[in-house]
Amino acid sequence: MYLSFKLVVASEKSRIEKMCARKEGTNFMPKILTGARGRILCFVLVAVIATATTTEIRVPFGTWSRPSNTPIISPQGDGFESAGTFNPTVVKYDGKFVMLYRAQDHQGKSSLGYATSDDGIHFVRRAEPVLVGEAPYETGGGVEDPRLVKIGDTFYLTYTGYNNQGGSGMHASGTIHGDAQLCMATSTDLIHWKRVGVIMPAYKGKWNVGWTKSGAIVPEKIGGKYWMYYLGDGAHQLTQMLVAYSSDLVHWTDALDHPVLSSRPKSFDSQVVEPGPAPVITPNGILLIYNGADDNNVYRTGWVLFDKNDPTKVLARARQPIFEPVEDWEKKGQVPNVVFVEGLVRDGSRWLFYYGGADKYVGVASAPAR
Repeated sequence: MYLSFKLVVASEKSRIEKMCARKEGTNFMPKILTGARGRILCFVLVAVIATATTTEIRVPFGTWSRPSNTPIISPQGDGFESAGTFNPTVVKYDGKFVMLYRAQDHQGKSSLGYATSDDGIHFVRRAEPVLVGEAPYETGGGVEDPRLVKIGDTFYLTYTGYNNQGGSGMHASGTIHGDAQLCMATSTDLIHWKRVGVIMPAYKGKWNVGWTKSGAIVPEKIGGKYWMYYLGDGAHQLTQMLVAYSSDLVHWTDALDHPVLSSRPKSFDSQVVEPGPAPVITPNGILLIYNGADDNNVYRTGWVLFDKNDPTKVLARARQPIFEPVEDWEKKGQVPNVVFVEGLVRDGSRWLFYYGGADKYVGVASAPAR
């Protein structure tokens, strides 16, 4: 798999444009291709020149496949994980794969389950959750959609705190109600967690006027700051990707007054552009896996490459999704037609990507490392 940067050679582009400007009757093209069709062909030729002069750069993984065609974690019992187990984050710790996943009971309240594995595929679950809704901003809805990054000796967990017992902003009433806000907790062992609190409040920010979710933190400082990509809502454009910076991983400030990555009409990400796992810093830039949803609310997986010297600058972006719902359990669940990636681990010669299927199950995809 390759990323392509469009580096148009100015002289070639100019030459084609001059050829297109010739009068009808020259031998540049048949006379039947004059007028609008001729202009279209000229445009295509310029595009071809642009594409032909791109520089191709490898991403760190190849084509994705499913090492297991069935869920690796499923709902069970009648307790905290009886209705759904989905949207996992995974890290390697003490020689094991450790997974935190969103567990949901039949009342719709979420907590974070814990599981470990020796091979990254077969997981053994802890009997009780490691984080449950206790703070006022988690009332009723609980804690949702974890993402992990280790910096120094500390694990930083970003998650959504969901208070569904009322709201104070645009979701104060109606079918969707309550407050969902991006929160943080820290740990040194992945079991015992200390809440930091809400780190990006809902209804506030340079651009956001709605909920905040899905914090993916860059694992290294850039320009003396930590950086985080997250999801926000604008007044006229919902569920877009924003970016913030911090000096201490606790206090965050929006870097821009507009999305760092926006949805694209008629694309797999035409409605939602939501960060996935913590980004990976590569020789070519900051690589972020993200989750996109189209006009039919089908969730697929994309990627974006940011400049590692300027995390607000997009260098390249997926034109087509790299992963999509295929299995029956990815198409049928609490929310149909969803693969939602939140976990990423490099394991020797392969990458493992962990995702929620139809907001009910946990799945895994793998790809060869490059």
